Amino acid sequence: MNFNLTNKNTTRQWRALIALDAKQFDILLEVFKQSYLTLQGSTLKSRLMNDKATYCINNERELLLFTLTSLKQSLTDDALGVMAGMDGSHAKKTQKLGLRILTHALCALKHIPARDIDNIDDFKAYFSDIEELIIDVTEQDIQRPSDKEIQKEFYSGKKNSHSKDVSDC
Repeated sequence: MNFNLTNKNTTRQWRALIALDAKQFDILLEVFKQSYLTLQGSTLKSRLMNDKATYCINNERELLLFTLTSLKQSLTDDALGVMAGMDGSHAKKTQKLGLRILTHALCALKHIPARDIDNIDDFKAYFSDIEELIIDVTEQDIQRPSDKEIQKEFYSGKKNSHSKDVSDC
């Protein structure tokens, strides 16, 4: 890859690029490596040894760094590719692989939120150990009223947005 983080970088630099410090990254990396092995059947290094081509990402550390950078920086596939030394379509495929491995790793660490809360019983079960839950619903989108005077009452100040302020309820 064209960029790299080492132990010489500051915590601020680590967090600016991937939202983790070096210690947090190393902890996640160990689980990420295990997840890669579980999902792919072998290490990235051993998979690359069987191939004569050269790659921009040569190990799980670089793949995790690439994946976290892609999430934190919100770059287009082409810009991410330029940053990592690959074309945009390869960057997209690499990110997809990295996200699959990262999701598995975060599940193993029990650090991924539930995605399937379909009813109130699921909600209660998921948050059963939470003493206090605060949900910000001070502004909720509504259908734009057709009456001009009522529109003014509900206009939020954001372009093309009408909402109901429920903080007064």
